[in-house]
Amino acid sequence: MNQVETLFGILTRQAIRRGSFENVRVLTAAIERFTRDWNAGATPFTWVKTADEILAKAVRKTQADSGARHWLCCEVRRPAPR
Repeated sequence: MNQVETLFGILTRQAIRRGSFENVRVLTAAIERFTRDWNAGATPFTWVKTADEILAKAVRKTQADSGARHWLCCEVRRPAPR
């Protein structure tokens, strides 16, 4: 979901914000133009680690966090009923 939010943020900053659009058709055309230009300059993602390295780190992190109970420090404590 973060990549979708990032794309909408970029779209907002670079194509929509401070724009004045006469109607929805003009707004849609601006979004389509931005998308077309954005995709024209797109490059494929280059992985810097192998899948095995990524999965090994995920397993190590899961094992390290398995006993953690961080959420307890932030839990809202309500008084016991009387």
